[in-house]
Amino acid sequence: MNRALADAYPDAHCELDFTTPLELAAATILSAQCTDRRVNQVTPMLFAAYPDAAAYAGADRHELEEIIRPTGFFRNKTSSLIGLGAALLEKHGGELPATLSELVRLPGIGRKTANVILGNAFDVPGITVDTHFGRLVQRWGWTALTDPVKIEHAIGELIPRRDWTMLSHRVIFHGRRVCHSRKPACGACLLARDCPAFGTGVVEPEAASKLVKGVEAPRLLRLAGLDEELAESAADTAEPVEPAEPEPAGSTGPPPEAAEAKSAGDPR
Repeated sequence: MNRALADAYPDAHCELDFTTPLELAAATILSAQCTDRRVNQVTPMLFAAYPDAAAYAGADRHELEEIIRPTGFFRNKTSSLIGLGAALLEKHGGELPATLSELVRLPGIGRKTANVILGNAFDVPGITVDTHFGRLVQRWGWTALTDPVKIEHAIGELIPRRDWTMLSHRVIFHGRRVCHSRKPACGACLLARDCPAFGTGVVEPEAASKLVKGVEAPRLLRLAGLDEELAESAADTAEPVEPAEPEPAGSTGPPPEAAEAKSAGDPR
């Protein structure tokens, strides 16, 4: 299945836009309970206004909140960004550290965010256990564990370390495009033959093909062995990838990453 995923998603990547490690850290903090697409709409203004740790540390709280308001939980996220900037200035010379143990001690950064940063900004292999990753590896029978840290360790034992980051991207890509939470496209899945959860979703090929999302849909349908007519049709009808429903913009509850950051022990 890992090899099939590699063939299916050779260009899988982090879908948050960034150019520096700090930009990725900020974007990942904003992505809690928000779609990557919405985050990418907000970050150009954010990155222009706050280009470094000093800018975040000295930010006017109201101005920062207004910029990131569309991502939801904006008050908590503002606290994380200001705290992150201050901590980087105080402890790391304004630069983001490149180790898991140091990253998880920073405001707003839990283990999942740290692995995103390590794998994509520093080329340090890491497994990102988001909701898509956790759901799929359980469906596939790779692990029965539910705790994200335990899942990370268990999958790390199955897959060579050099492949951890790309595996994360490929599994997340597949979860967003084919193996959906409520209605997976089982009948149009290239992993169907090896998947122990086949039948959880729509099995009839034509109906399943309509559930496959993204510009990759025609290619994914061909890899799944569906006829050319369905693959051609998908080029015009496939819905864009939208990984999650965003939280209401006025929500003030704590994002999951905030809770994760408080209990992010056991750095690997």
